[in-house]
Amino acid sequence: MGAIKRLVGVIALPAALLCTANVALAQLYQGAQLVQADTIANVNAVVPGEPFLVGVRLKMAPGWHTYWRYPGDAGIPTEIKWQLPPGWHAGEIQWPIPLKLTEPGDIQIYGYQNEVLLIQQITPPKNIGGSTATLSAKVNWLVCEKICIPGEATVGLTLPIGSTNTAANADLFARFQKRLPRSPGANFSASWKKDANGLLLTISSPELSKSSSVEFFPSPKESLAVGHPRLETRNSDQFAFRVPLDASNRSIDSLPGLIVFGNTSNDPDGSAWDISAGPQIAANDNHSSLRELVRFLVFGFIGGFILNLMPCVLPVISLKIFGFVQQAGQSRTRIFRSGLAFVAGIFIWFIGLALVLVALKSAGREITWAFQFTNVYFVLVMSAVVLIFALNLFGVFEISVPQWLSRGAIASGSAHGDIGSFFQGVFATILATPCTAPFLGTALGFAFTQSATIILLMFAAIAAGMSAPYLLLTAQPAWLKFLPKPGMWMERVKQLMGFLLIATLLFLLSVLGAQRGVSALIWASAFLLVVSIACWIKGAFLVSSATFRARVIAFVVMVALVLGGAAYFIGEKFQSVSMVAAANALGNGWEKFTPDRLASEIQQGHPVFIDFTAEWCITCKFNESTVLETDTVRGAFSERQIVKLKADWTNGDPAITKMLKQFGRQRRSGDYQNVETIRPARCPIICVVSGGLCSAVYFPGAVDQKHYPGKTRNH
Repeated sequence: MGAIKRLVGVIALPAALLCTANVALAQLYQGAQLVQADTIANVNAVVPGEPFLVGVRLKMAPGWHTYWRYPGDAGIPTEIKWQLPPGWHAGEIQWPIPLKLTEPGDIQIYGYQNEVLLIQQITPPKNIGGSTATLSAKVNWLVCEKICIPGEATVGLTLPIGSTNTAANADLFARFQKRLPRSPGANFSASWKKDANGLLLTISSPELSKSSSVEFFPSPKESLAVGHPRLETRNSDQFAFRVPLDASNRSIDSLPGLIVFGNTSNDPDGSAWDISAGPQIAANDNHSSLRELVRFLVFGFIGGFILNLMPCVLPVISLKIFGFVQQAGQSRTRIFRSGLAFVAGIFIWFIGLALVLVALKSAGREITWAFQFTNVYFVLVMSAVVLIFALNLFGVFEISVPQWLSRGAIASGSAHGDIGSFFQGVFATILATPCTAPFLGTALGFAFTQSATIILLMFAAIAAGMSAPYLLLTAQPAWLKFLPKPGMWMERVKQLMGFLLIATLLFLLSVLGAQRGVSALIWASAFLLVVSIACWIKGAFLVSSATFRARVIAFVVMVALVLGGAAYFIGEKFQSVSMVAAANALGNGWEKFTPDRLASEIQQGHPVFIDFTAEWCITCKFNESTVLETDTVRGAFSERQIVKLKADWTNGDPAITKMLKQFGRQRRSGDYQNVETIRPARCPIICVVSGGLCSAVYFPGAVDQKHYPGKTRNH
């Protein structure tokens, strides 16, 4: 099956991600109860210091399923986040043997039907106050049949504290503990071999020869795309499995997973061996993981470097080059110090952003690149900052800091202190986030599925890539001689950069208008007018030549204007305007995405294409204009009668956020070769891409009728 066929699972996606409220711990959809969640313990009381087991039980409606720790080609594994008292600890989820289900379109998934108990060990502290202990957990799942619906519930139980306890719910725990994978027997052996097509796993055990069905269920890391394992040869007690891998993952030496065996496939009385913990396999996997990490860090570095060429960053970068021109001929130490300050600003913002993302991920929130632009107040503050910088470049006022901070300028105006260079670096990186460069999306898509340490390393690599040219230029001041000599032209260039910042301001205001509508845009503009007047007062009256009394009056008037304007125009008028959908997001056959609409189209067997976009995503707009709105692609949509839905993430819709996370798993080995689906971090548009940006060269074939059945679905 080629790239086009596999992409159909995305085009004809029936994953209607419906946000459902948890009522009585049950997930309801159109009046039907799909999933009921509760939690139970294997003891009737908690003994301080003694571990015990708890299980989150999910009961699914007939025909519906949730997912294993590795969901397969599509889906999202169930997540459990415990809220425990201080000093309590929860172990890893003990996943029962899943079912392997093959669905239309050659979609292979691993999951559970009817009922599953996800067991974890809870360890209480040795000293517990009070007579009872209350444990609660937030559970998130994706349940699928013909459509997919995310669900969530907060489950909990209260147990008494005692010196002894007895077993509880023994039959239920015994039934699911029997379905837990175990370690292989003493006569078991396994070896991995790499070839041009992926991996070959060869296992041997006398016990396996008694089973009619022997299968390998892979359990790779979330960022690793794996094809469908198949039994290639069987000879008495020896079995060989072929595991296809994408070309970009050929450095992988082995995979964790289960050897599942029984009388039939999905045998309810079958068993499984976990082959993830073997010392040789574990060592190889760690080595491969390190190489994979280094590769993605290099991608992050390259992506950060390319950010310097993106249009959103160009105005500030031009100002820094302008500063280099002014610094030509100055001492090498001063030039290098200024460059370090600029680089520090870049690193501080990226690391700070990474820490925020880590905190949000730890709190169970979905994280994506440029998430801050979904907050309308962040866009408003950025609009004010850009306006202030532009007015400074026009000469309306000079930005300065207190003398004890060395009076560095923020913008590349008349003075170039280290403080100014630092904030230039911060400002450049803030403006860079609406843009996504080639390589950057691949790197971020990998990082967002990893630990906090790797997320921090990835953002540090991006910062290093973006700051590399400036660090090199300041480290070699002799290179500055290739820049034009200072002169009157610099004043004109500075003013030109001011107009470029005004263009950036117009872009930010268009985002505000899309988020809150015309009324909100008017009130925001009124506040920006007040800010402009305050800047003019600062430049005209709050100057060293004015008397102390005049400066005090000017300062008071400035503060009163800004605070009063913020209170009235923003706190009262702007805040009262409700969020609206972007009016210009529709047209040319596009219709608004809603989970209900998607579910309805899929149930009718209609192929659906979803364009994930946002008003602040410049790369998305580029892809829309150069790919999705071309005559070739429009004709392909029309000819194949594909329903076009536009999912507008401008305001950070939670249902769309969940769907974006789901698409992080949509790539499978062997299906794309050198072409891959776009990852959410790179550009939230589903299409065929090469090199990081959508291309109409590849896209029309993706909607060719002969490549997909009318009711192909995916999760």
